Amino acid sequence: LPAGAVSLRLRSTRVAAEGINKPMIDRIIRVDHAGEYGANRIYAGQMAVLGRSSVGPIIQQMWNQEKDHLKKFNELMVAYRVRPTVLLPFWNVAGFVLGAGSALLGKKGAMACTVAVEETISDHYNSQIRTLIEEDPEKYKELLQIIKQFRDDEREHHDIGLEHDAEAAPAYSVLKMAIQLGCKVAIFLSERI
Repeated sequence: LPAGAVSLRLRSTRVAAEGINKPMIDRIIRVDHAGEYGANRIYAGQMAVLGRSSVGPIIQQMWNQEKDHLKKFNELMVAYRVRPTVLLPFWNVAGFVLGAGSALLGKKGAMACTVAVEETISDHYNSQIRTLIEEDPEKYKELLQIIKQFRDDEREHHDIGLEHDAEAAPAYSVLKMAIQLGCKVAIFLSERI
């Protein structure tokens, strides 16, 4: 730029990359974006089946929070210049199928799915919180606040599922274990691919 000229490039949507552990942040934001995307698709599937039932408003309330989470991670993807996982098209279909499939088991099946997913995600968020604190809690203060808030929301969803008879779903233990295994595989893959 010539002397005295002002750059018109907007920087408000980007985060200064100096001093941050870029590979770690990329991994965290990529997997969390994928997770919130998948959660949105799960709730979309549940609403497609149970939206007009007595549990529809409860599912919608949780879905609305997940929509806010996804919106925030979409913003963070841009701010930190993180590419999304290439598996998003797969998570699109898999999430919807999981949501609709669990809802076809009825309210208890949908809530069992919610408990399984949200427990896994809140554990995953706790792990990320520990990592960021070990790295530098002050440097990653904003991201820590976001992840802590979302973790708390996920725990709330988990508790809502339990309050709405998740544990009374057919083969609850097996269903929960299978869904959690799938979530852990999705986390592992989305961090890396």
